[in-house]
Amino acid sequence: GRWLNDTQAQTIEPYQAFDNVYNVGICWVSAWLIKTSDGPVLIDTLYGAYTDRLIENIKKLGVNPADLKMVLLTHGHFDHVGGVAKLRALTNAKFVMTQEGWSEAQADAKASQGKPDAWTMPAAADVLVKDGDVLTVGDTRFYAYATPGHTWGTTSYAVDVKDGEKTYRAITIGGLGLNAIDGPQQVEAYIHSIDRFKAMVSDTKNPVAVHLTMHPFSTGLSEAKELLKTRKPGEPHPLVDPAGLNQQLDALRAGAVERLAVEKATANRPAP
Repeated sequence: GRWLNDTQAQTIEPYQAFDNVYNVGICWVSAWLIKTSDGPVLIDTLYGAYTDRLIENIKKLGVNPADLKMVLLTHGHFDHVGGVAKLRALTNAKFVMTQEGWSEAQADAKASQGKPDAWTMPAAADVLVKDGDVLTVGDTRFYAYATPGHTWGTTSYAVDVKDGEKTYRAITIGGLGLNAIDGPQQVEAYIHSIDRFKAMVSDTKNPVAVHLTMHPFSTGLSEAKELLKTRKPGEPHPLVDPAGLNQQLDALRAGAVERLAVEKATANRPAP
């Protein structure tokens, strides 16, 4: 808890991950800025004082937060959408989420009232997305996928990222933790979503090769980003790692199968 709330420990400088992608988040939670020909798009808003840090990081890249075109939101937990109200006051960007995700965020915000870390969520999203929707900003398409599991309303977003003359399909998986499970059906949905991600990685037409993770500690991003500083021309990009993503998905799936057995056993246990 002390580490999560230590602003000095959480501060990282914004950095360029790909030609069109920048990390503007903090140590434990990512926020990604994607530049398009018609203005920047942001994924998630952080929370509390860290939303102020995100805003400063955006400015350090020479971008005015008021110029944001869209803000894509992954799910309703405070660390990802707690800054929506503050950021919405600074920009005319369209805030995008599924209806279920927005409702979950409102419920979480309501439950926080009266507590030291209370936060608020506006009444409605500007754009409600559904599974398979494609959002276009300038020369860039963002692909929205409903991927329930971490929460029922979790959404993941795919986008093409550029590295010189090379283009890779990247995905921001909306949530990977099993820390908000309400029963076996949600774990089954989680496993289905994991299988869907694996299919995306092995797709023959537009395979996902990059994971723009929302929690750097869960994928080794904190270490991999350091390799960007010493990367020489022609060397492989350290964030292009489909095999590593597949390995992580396999491990998460195995853990979810074990969790499913526990949830089923609990659900079937006779009442005392």
